[in-house]
Amino acid sequence: MAFTFVKERPRLALVLLTSIGVIGFVDRIIMNVLVEPLKIEFDLSDTQIGIVNGLAFAVLNVGLGLFVARIAERKRRLTLISIGTIFWSIATAACGLAHNFVQLLLARIGVGVGEAVGLPSTYSVVSDYFPPHKRATMMSALNLAPPIGAFLGASGGALVAQLYGWRAALLVAAVPGIVLALLLTLFVAEPMRGHHDAGSDTATVPSLGAVLGRYFAWPTMRHMLAGSTIASMVGFGLNAFLAAYLIRRFGFSLVEAGLVAGLVASLPSSLSILGAGWISDRLAARGNRRGYALMPAITLLVSAPLYAFAITRDEPALIIALVGLCGLFQYTYLGPTQGTFQNMLSARMRATGTAFTSMIYTLVGGGFGPLLLGLVSDHYAADGIAPGLALGLAMASMCVFYLWAAFHYWRASHSIEADYRRPI
Repeated sequence: MAFTFVKERPRLALVLLTSIGVIGFVDRIIMNVLVEPLKIEFDLSDTQIGIVNGLAFAVLNVGLGLFVARIAERKRRLTLISIGTIFWSIATAACGLAHNFVQLLLARIGVGVGEAVGLPSTYSVVSDYFPPHKRATMMSALNLAPPIGAFLGASGGALVAQLYGWRAALLVAAVPGIVLALLLTLFVAEPMRGHHDAGSDTATVPSLGAVLGRYFAWPTMRHMLAGSTIASMVGFGLNAFLAAYLIRRFGFSLVEAGLVAGLVASLPSSLSILGAGWISDRLAARGNRRGYALMPAITLLVSAPLYAFAITRDEPALIIALVGLCGLFQYTYLGPTQGTFQNMLSARMRATGTAFTSMIYTLVGGGFGPLLLGLVSDHYAADGIAPGLALGLAMASMCVFYLWAAFHYWRASHSIEADYRRPI
């Protein structure tokens, strides 16, 4: 029997889904701040750390997400979100109970499986709660999950790990997701599909090939996908090792490194993510939708030299200040990109489209970003460079990919107006 207080509550839905995204990101990246304890506990190399923090998470996530999304196009999306959230929370707790590298690896795969079930539908639900001219802003709100999650995962995880050990940090991180899943089930109703998309076909579920084909056939979507994937690879790689860099090179404690890494990855980027979505929606309302692509092109172009310069300074205070400044530019692509994708997909394409982009970001960004940076760091260290300095040079080297991402957004700006006029 359905609960009578389950209603369509757009703003509550946005808050709860964003909170679930935050906890998902906490459970995904809390391992970043635990790099040094894990390295000591299991005698791991940076390459192995990169596998645990990135590739292990991506192993089943990449394929399962698409499978679940096809179900979400036909079934109740909020149920899938709740089930996935509970599953990845339990898997996070399992990470804290691991006693060797293999067990840790399997538990991290479980986190990826849970997120594959729980997260693809969130963008689709929010898109059905809000009209197209507000979607970049609402997608920006959803994309506050990475910076807020980074702060809570890094600072909170470091504090708990310092006081009670790294295992306790993972067990504590597992609790909020279960609570949020229950609140979502009790208080939020499934929105009607395509409610704000006049003329969109809400009865037919397009084939997987039709959904994926749109990403490659429409120039704007193709270039935005390429640009956002490359940018995510850099971002995941840099964030995976920032706390470790501060510990290795400057002797920060675990708590100090976690708090600093969390602050510089969350506060500036939260402002820029929300601001970018709001500004691009305002520009579009005035008839200039090129801002959805030009803003990321410009800010990523600035991010490349700024972060490379910042991370190679010799004064930790200067590094922190400049990396924080870079946070105002690195993540502005998130809201405009997702808003554009949602607007260019029909109502029963959106869960699949989100799963597809999440698959790409997880595999290339979250999977290979940390792994690539770890390999480069180990390569520099093998040449006799001090471990802290080697890691910093590897992080600076990754930034060149931001220039490549900026190029794709610049290309997208030339086709976006024409693609927006196409029927969805």
